[in-house]
Amino acid sequence: MLALSMRFPAGRYHATPWERHVNEGAVAWPPEPWRVLRALLATWHHKVAPLGRYDEDTLQRLIERLSEQLPEYHLPTASHSHTRHYMPQFAPGKTSLVLDAFVAVDRDDPLFMSWPGLDVPEDEIALLDTLLENLGYLGRAESWVDARRETEVPEPNCIPGDRGLDHETGEVFGETVTVFAPVSPIDYASVRARFTSDKKKAKKLRQTLPENLTDALRVETAALRKQGWNQPPAARRVNYLRAVDALRPHRQTTVAKPPTITTACFLVVGKPSPRVENSLRIGELLRLAVMSQSKAMFGAESVPPVFSGHGMPGGNNHQHAFYLAVDTTGDGCIDRVVVHVPAGMDAEQQRVLERVRKLWERGGHEWRLILENIGAAAIAGEVGGHARRWQSVTPYLHPWHIKPRLGVEDQIRRECKDRGLPELALIERHETIAPNHRRPIHFQRFRKKRGQRQPDRHGSFWSLTFAEPVDGPLALGFGCHFGLGLYRPVGSG
Repeated sequence: MLALSMRFPAGRYHATPWERHVNEGAVAWPPEPWRVLRALLATWHHKVAPLGRYDEDTLQRLIERLSEQLPEYHLPTASHSHTRHYMPQFAPGKTSLVLDAFVAVDRDDPLFMSWPGLDVPEDEIALLDTLLENLGYLGRAESWVDARRETEVPEPNCIPGDRGLDHETGEVFGETVTVFAPVSPIDYASVRARFTSDKKKAKKLRQTLPENLTDALRVETAALRKQGWNQPPAARRVNYLRAVDALRPHRQTTVAKPPTITTACFLVVGKPSPRVENSLRIGELLRLAVMSQSKAMFGAESVPPVFSGHGMPGGNNHQHAFYLAVDTTGDGCIDRVVVHVPAGMDAEQQRVLERVRKLWERGGHEWRLILENIGAAAIAGEVGGHARRWQSVTPYLHPWHIKPRLGVEDQIRRECKDRGLPELALIERHETIAPNHRRPIHFQRFRKKRGQRQPDRHGSFWSLTFAEPVDGPLALGFGCHFGLGLYRPVGSG
């Protein structure tokens, strides 16, 4: 068996049938065997013959061998389409409408063409592989093609035949289409003898009736039409049976995945407004509020791990909730709080956040929360976004003790690597941040939970520049799930 595969990198196959005008919008599908052999011959003349590796006799034997048997096809999913162009004429201001019809195919979905039972000698196989490697297009020049020989092909869905309907049962097997295939060398000799028997016509027709089949396939279409041929003398009309919907548009059956819900943003209402310096305290209060509603919905023993942070699978890389306080107006006061769950939340977990109504602490302070938005991370105030450069909003507290080869910068790089973030191109330290030149010492840096190991009690401010843009919110270091080590994007990706 000999089999070929053809992929169309442009996603289009252009080929107007012989007897049709271009403005009829017709396309020869499947690619006609006659057209394929002519393309191989053109490749021989323009690209392979100058190499001097193969002789003309090998080419002639290969072409005649492929002409003796009709191929079968496995056609990919395709649709019939066209574009319209208004071409200018010689008269000023006048145009003519021209249709450019083509078959639209998936550029990664191959078409297979096979000759079952055909044995080809090794020297002809070597020539065929070279021709296929150098074949640039098939049909019109816009029909780029990547062709190669195959050893296995799927079941054919387009075969020679014309019985598309079972008249007894009424079952439809397919539709019949007519394509041009090359005649066999013996049949071509018979055709040539018949047309050249009349000496008066022979002199005129010999220009388009060379002695052998290979030369007859080389004759240009313009020369054949000039001589008045209603079809190429080296070709015959053959009926093929293809699927009825072979060129009908197919609706995509893939189901779109719903967007992953990761983030809820709340407005903070109440006087006095909490200060940015108290971001850690507000983050702890926000977690207490979410945990309270989780226990009310699921029970104290069934709080979702994405909210509690306990019971998450190993290697989760901080996929549980971050409770962040945000100043979106730049006045130094917290006006929004954000719950960000990188692992995503299901519908019931979202209902927990919808039930959160207020923040409360002993001493009488209380703030009302209004759910402003729930969706993707991009809604997370000014700490969401997509950027390469990120600037500290709250102090970064390194999570491990300082060692000779594990300084603060080393720990930042290690954290980013553990979370799968891009490589850091630049790390810069700052003594203060705007507004009001606040220092780390101005911020609350100690959690209320007792007995926690805290390697860093001072904190520091940093600017981080990644090799590639990253998505926020971004919080690193000790207490990052409660608002410490929070960064905001500077500029855009």
